[in-house]
Amino acid sequence: MPDRFAERLLDWFDKHGRHDLPWHENQNAYRVWVSEIMLQQTQVATVIPYFNAFMDRFPNVQTLAEAPVDEVLSHWSGLGYYARARNLQKAAKTVVEDFGGEFPDDPEQLETLTGIGRSTAAAIVAQAFGKRAAILDGNVKRVLARYHAVPGWPGQTAVLKQLWHHAEEHTPDARARDYTQAIMDLGAMVCTRSRPKCDACPLQSGCTAHAEGEETRYPGSKPKKAKPEKTTWMVILEDSDGRILLERRPPSGIWGGLWSLPELDPALGADELQESCERQLGLNCGDPELISGFRHTFSHYHLHIQPARLLVHDARQVADGDHRSWFHRDEALTLGLPAPIRSLLTQPEQTALL
Repeated sequence: MPDRFAERLLDWFDKHGRHDLPWHENQNAYRVWVSEIMLQQTQVATVIPYFNAFMDRFPNVQTLAEAPVDEVLSHWSGLGYYARARNLQKAAKTVVEDFGGEFPDDPEQLETLTGIGRSTAAAIVAQAFGKRAAILDGNVKRVLARYHAVPGWPGQTAVLKQLWHHAEEHTPDARARDYTQAIMDLGAMVCTRSRPKCDACPLQSGCTAHAEGEETRYPGSKPKKAKPEKTTWMVILEDSDGRILLERRPPSGIWGGLWSLPELDPALGADELQESCERQLGLNCGDPELISGFRHTFSHYHLHIQPARLLVHDARQVADGDHRSWFHRDEALTLGLPAPIRSLLTQPEQTALL
């Protein structure tokens, strides 16, 4: 080894690392892949119950490839970034159709699959096949940026290039599976974003940021931009049979492919909702009940949602279809729904009559 970075890290991992995560059981490329996609921008503790439920329903790549997309999205609901779920199924279909249901053990071939980038491909190769491959997820970027005092935001091309160089430099030929888990664990458990536990770090003696007393300076932060604020009305339209009208969102964009509530022009006043539902949807509705509004934050804007419930007297104008359908509440909750919409539909009592 060119230095003792990997050696020290592996010694620490043997004693303190995470060895019993669900995707470590019956470890194979499929389970590693699903866990890696779920863990993108999501913490381990949040992912574990989702992963277990996902594996119960989709135990292998064939079942995932053949499943209805609504069921896949339903099992993803609450994890956010729903394009990940759609890409997951698209990649599963490619594995079945083009690779005979077997994941390739070559990073370049893995990168041809939808939603798999360089680091994810390397993680699959290292953890599922035990082959040397350098990874660079968010935790690893933080460890390497501090250890080498690499300035700047890792989203910048020049900074990323330096971090990839260090990732390749330190990745050992032996124990590739353990090393990739070890460096992710170190970033998640010790070299944390705020208040890193430097006294417990096996790399402390060689860490430039620690020597400078500037641990939290690295990695550099993404330049901040004020997020735009948007508003919308979301209407819970319920017919005399207790069914709720849902609309499937377009396949791309926010909540792409998920079922959601119809939205109305945010400029409308509450007293204009009935007329708007009749004009836009052809529905004869009763007086609206307002539900407490809330703000939902996306990666690039804040959305202020003002929900309202209206009882529908005549639902014949809207028939079931691919874009818009009526569902009983229990049935609706089995669909792929955005987390805030699911919350609204499970807490109907939070209303205030106008």
